[in-house]
Amino acid sequence: MMDLVKLGGRIQALRLDRDLTLQALAAAAGVSVSMLSSVERGQKAPTIVVLARIADGLGVPLTALVAPADDQRVVVRRAADQDVVDEPGGWQRTILTPVVPGVNFEWIRSTLPPGCDAGEFPAYAPGSHEFVSVHSGTLRLAVGETVVDLAAGDSVYFAADVLHAYANPGTEPCVYYVAALIMRSRAAGSLP
Repeated sequence: MMDLVKLGGRIQALRLDRDLTLQALAAAAGVSVSMLSSVERGQKAPTIVVLARIADGLGVPLTALVAPADDQRVVVRRAADQDVVDEPGGWQRTILTPVVPGVNFEWIRSTLPPGCDAGEFPAYAPGSHEFVSVHSGTLRLAVGETVVDLAAGDSVYFAADVLHAYANPGTEPCVYYVAALIMRSRAAGSLP
C-alpha cells in the first residue's frame, strides 16, 4: 500500500526544488490546482494517469514519485507478472520487460501461428528503433516498401518511423523477439 503522505512529500519536494508554484506545476501537468494540493497534503490518492501527468510536469520518471530512490535502479518483472496478450488471428505477444515510466523501451516475445498476418503498425516518431530476432519459424517483415523474409537465427534492425508489418508465411509457428525503443508513448497493446 502506498503511503500518501510520503508520496505527497516527494512531489512537493520535487516541485520546490524546481522553484515551481502549485499553479505552475498544475498547468504543466494538466491537473487542477486543488487536485495537486490534495495529493501533496496526502489527502487524495491520485490515479496512475494523474501521477504520470505530475511526473511529466516535474520532468521526472514516474518511479521518482512512487519508489524510494534505492528501488529505482533494479526493477524485476517475474514471469507470472508478464503481460500476455492474445490477438485476433491467433497470435500472441508477451511483454517481457518491466514497465519503467519515462523509459520507452520494450522487449516482446511474439508467436504467430502458420499463415498468420499480424497486420500493419503505424510509424513511430523519428528516432524510434526496432531490433527483431527470429527464434523459430519464418517471419515476413515489411518496412515501408521493403519486404524481408527471416528464418530462425536471423535478426534485423530498422528505423521504426515508417509503416511496418509482421506475418508468418510458413507452415509452422514463428516465435520472434522485438526490442523496441519508441520515442513517443503508444497505446497499450499496440506493439507487435
